[in-house]
Amino acid sequence: MDSEMIHAGIPVIEVSHVCTRFGDAVVHKDINLTIRQGEIFAIAGGNGSGKTTLLREIIGLQLPAEGTIRLFGRDVPGLEERGAHDVYRRFGVMFQQGALFSSLTLAENVAVPLKEHTDIPPELIRDIVALKIAAVGLPMDSAGKYPSELSGGMRRRAALARAIVMDPELLFLDEPTAGLDPVIAAGFDELVLHLKAVLGLTVVMVTHDLDSLWRIADRVAILGNGTILDVGTMKELAGSTDPLIHEYFHGPRGRAAHSQYGV
Repeated sequence: MDSEMIHAGIPVIEVSHVCTRFGDAVVHKDINLTIRQGEIFAIAGGNGSGKTTLLREIIGLQLPAEGTIRLFGRDVPGLEERGAHDVYRRFGVMFQQGALFSSLTLAENVAVPLKEHTDIPPELIRDIVALKIAAVGLPMDSAGKYPSELSGGMRRRAALARAIVMDPELLFLDEPTAGLDPVIAAGFDELVLHLKAVLGLTVVMVTHDLDSLWRIADRVAILGNGTILDVGTMKELAGSTDPLIHEYFHGPRGRAAHSQYGV
């Protein structure tokens, strides 16, 4: 998607003056973000910078101490039960490491949101699940396997199939390529790009994978010192003079990723 179209797009997520505290520990102070329809927006930063905590606040699993978060123009903390259901079914989440239910098969894992949130008959659920398994590039003979029988890359794809099974408009990915070897991680990135194009998704990705950031992110927010240090394209951020951002992008891994993708 053209970057000018992305910047001019409709706000899907608006984070305003969010502060997060755990006791006396301040995780976030005055976080402000706008994520627009049709972009792949990444939240990056070092370990302990609060990336996943911010994601949990955006999707309503955790309330910030201060500030507002809006999804599709609706205040997340103030949603009543009916309003929450209407908003939450418009997005899917792939949690870190996949978070599959170990006692369920791949197909049963993918079917969980449909069984919990719809009245779709079982035979139609089976058909939808089969389509989503195929959409993420998994063979159908994997449908009856348990998570322990799948490789790391297959578990991530299974979790992605579950995240898109309700045909969401918005997709959240928490460290989607963490722990994967570079070839499998690159394949997962290509899959995300493909699904974004085919399904018209807006994607919000929490990651520290610099290769993924260069490959697929339209814009990136860098978290550090409890706040947003900067937001921009990878090329813009790689040229930053901020010491923390410079350190993030110009360490050994950052230089390697930049030389491969940033030219």
